[in-house]
Amino acid sequence: MNKAVLVARTAPAGPPASAGEPEMVDETQTWAGPPTTERSSREDRPQPHARHRHGRGRRGHAAHPPAEAGGPARARPNEGCYAALDLGTNNCRLLVARPTANGFRVVDAFSRIVRLGEGLIGSGRLGEAAMDRAVDALGVCAAKIRSRHIAGARLIATEACRSALNGADFIRRVERETGLALEIVDRETEARLAAAGCTPLVDPYSDGAVLFDIGGGSTEVVWLDRVETCDGGPPAAIIRAWVSVPLGVVTVAERHGGVKVTRDDFEAMVTEFSPHLDGFVKAVGPHNCGRLHLLGTSGTVTTIAGVHLDLPRYDRSQVDGTWLGAEQVRVVVDRLIEMPFSERAANPCIGVERADLVLAGCAILEAVRRAFPCDRLRVADRGLREGILVELMRADGVWREGVEAPVARTNT
Repeated sequence: MNKAVLVARTAPAGPPASAGEPEMVDETQTWAGPPTTERSSREDRPQPHARHRHGRGRRGHAAHPPAEAGGPARARPNEGCYAALDLGTNNCRLLVARPTANGFRVVDAFSRIVRLGEGLIGSGRLGEAAMDRAVDALGVCAAKIRSRHIAGARLIATEACRSALNGADFIRRVERETGLALEIVDRETEARLAAAGCTPLVDPYSDGAVLFDIGGGSTEVVWLDRVETCDGGPPAAIIRAWVSVPLGVVTVAERHGGVKVTRDDFEAMVTEFSPHLDGFVKAVGPHNCGRLHLLGTSGTVTTIAGVHLDLPRYDRSQVDGTWLGAEQVRVVVDRLIEMPFSERAANPCIGVERADLVLAGCAILEAVRRAFPCDRLRVADRGLREGILVELMRADGVWREGVEAPVARTNT
């Protein structure tokens, strides 16, 4: 398979300062940067994009990155919300949020495992059952979006639709049946949005982070740094290098199996993935892993954190922003390899729908850890959707002093 590597030094958007998961989730929460109290785990290129009003697209322009903890949400009842939808190879996810003083408050959310990319690696096409599952989930998302005053939205589809022979046909079907005009984004955009969503969790006293986003059909790895901005919003991402690998948990599990995974099977997964990082490692160049840290955003790393914390059920507030040491990660991965499938399925932080995918994700994580043997891993339960929201809000200037947030008309 081909891989793409971009080495870039990008300026942040805006002027710099002087210096998970059940099948369906509805949640209301404040989206923030690093947690107010840091949890050690006992030891979380602007370019055109579609702006959607009332379910239909209008062209607009994005800016850069994610949000720190904000003040109280503004209370005006007709103030516009922003929506971000991410249709991936494995999941369909939606966030709807309202700007706060220097961040945003999530007012509605949805997540469902749809396995859109199921069987894609063999047939090259999206299957009928998979498309039906995705359309059903997107119908729920469309209803949620229509129920809000939407000032701006971006609705994206990633690797499954990008690589499938019938991906474009499926996107047209989605618009016919749900009214949602999805945009198939390229890998560079996917990497940038993940970086935008996770930047607040980069340790400002480090030399940056190696961010990895393990998806269902692809994995993005980014050498990431942060810079504070003057607009009152979140820090902006500086992407120094990135790679998108066309392998994710679904594709790796379909190649190697996910139910019964031996140590040899696990090593075969690591071996398949590792060469795809060679160009990225060269792009990063000589580095001191003691001054870098890993930053992981995916179901894999949030699962590892949940298992490490021995949570009785998955709890984002305990996972997002958690730090794990290298040895703690190794212990959990070894434990998962030794678990029979039934035990993985019964674990409240894994569940039956992820039990056959988690070890593929652990193998991808292990390849990243071997390429960058950092002492610390920070866990992010955030990513593409949060990156979309921040880009939309920053483009509208919602955090600039004296600029009021956009007001939206009632959806019809």
